[in-house]
Amino acid sequence: MAKTLELIFTTTAGKDVTLTVEEPRENINDAELLAGMQAIIAQDIFEVEGSSFASVKGARVVERNIVEYAV
Repeated sequence: MAKTLELIFTTTAGKDVTLTVEEPRENINDAELLAGMQAIIAQDIFEVEGSSFASVKGARVVERNIVEYAV
C-alpha cells in the first residue's frame, strides 16, 4: 500500500496549496507536523503564482492500493 503525507497551506492570496511527501514516517505526530509546516512558512522558500505560504490549513495521510497486472 502506498502512502503519502499531504501538507496543506493557504497562501497570502487565499489559495490552498498541497505539498506531498512520499512514504512518510509512521510515527509522526501532530506537534511535529505543525512545527515543520510553520518552519516552511517562516523560511518563505515556496511561492505559488507570486504568493507566499501564509498559514497552515491541515495535514493528512493518504493510503492507496496499487495492483499491477502483467499484460
